[in-house]
Amino acid sequence: MKRKIDYSLLIVIIILVLFGLLMVFSASNIVASYKYNDSFYYFKRQLLFAFIGIILMLLTIKVDIFKIQNNTKIIFLISLILLILVLFVGSTRGGAKSWIGLGTFSIQPSEFMKIALILLISNYLAKYYEDLKKFKNFVLMLSIIILIFGLIMLQPDFGTGLVIVVSSILLLFISGVPLKYFFGLMGIGIIGIVGLIISAPYRMERIFAFLNPWSDPLGSGFQGIQSILAVAPSGLFGLGFNKSIQKHFFLPEPQNDFIFAIICEELGLIGALFLVILYFIILFKAIKISTRVDNLYLSFTSIGIGILIFVQAIINICVVIGLLPITGITLPLVSYGGSSLTITLIGLGILLNISKYMEVI
Repeated sequence: MKRKIDYSLLIVIIILVLFGLLMVFSASNIVASYKYNDSFYYFKRQLLFAFIGIILMLLTIKVDIFKIQNNTKIIFLISLILLILVLFVGSTRGGAKSWIGLGTFSIQPSEFMKIALILLISNYLAKYYEDLKKFKNFVLMLSIIILIFGLIMLQPDFGTGLVIVVSSILLLFISGVPLKYFFGLMGIGIIGIVGLIISAPYRMERIFAFLNPWSDPLGSGFQGIQSILAVAPSGLFGLGFNKSIQKHFFLPEPQNDFIFAIICEELGLIGALFLVILYFIILFKAIKISTRVDNLYLSFTSIGIGILIFVQAIINICVVIGLLPITGITLPLVSYGGSSLTITLIGLGILLNISKYMEVI
């Protein structure tokens, strides 16, 4: 039986989007003024993305969720085609061929794949729930995850690939797949990650920069050092909104992957905790929805979307504060980027849609 959506979750989402818009302006206005003679350049584009994303989120809430389930394979296939297409016609940014240009804008197919893969795995888990203990079913899902990871690594985009793999594996783990399968997977994963690091010199540089950024402070360690210099002295309340020092051409592209550093610098520990709490609320809401819907597909999809957003946020934050090597992923709903913002809002639209099916306790 359908009821009203979880409006408290909707409020948290809107707060995050508005917070992100404010911080994109604050983090980018100096760079935007220098590059485009318009301090609102990034803000206006992000505002457009937010408007489009919210409209798509509201439309997603209205869609029959079971029509999405019935078209899961089509959604996945379209995302897969885009992921392959970007390897041939994509444009390169920051060393990764991850975008397909559409006039003055561009789309990032890997963002579409994040949601598409969660939908596919959730549908499969619901359909074969009674047979999850069969090794062949685990291997099939794992093969699809590895295929997607491999295509993304051809771009290459290790950060996005890492988010997809971790989120998908966690979803499989939560679903009740036997624990023994994951021990073998851990061994394969460690060997694979080591191989990927050794095969690409720039990844080795990032590992060394992570272990000792001061060994190359003007090269591979530069971004990490500048991020720490923004975070470390921020104190409880920070320097104040729009008063960042690091955004004055010290921290490269501060409105993107390292926007959390600017948040810490300007809003201090209070601002950082406020943001982290909002992500925890989204995860908590996803878990609550998952446990209160009487349908396996809806349950797996809701927890999958919650895990996806939370994992990406935590990895981004850990990179910014120096707990993980640098990987190029956005802070969900906050970092500048049209594909990330709109696709995340569509995913949250699906979560809100599912919340209409929660049972009253």
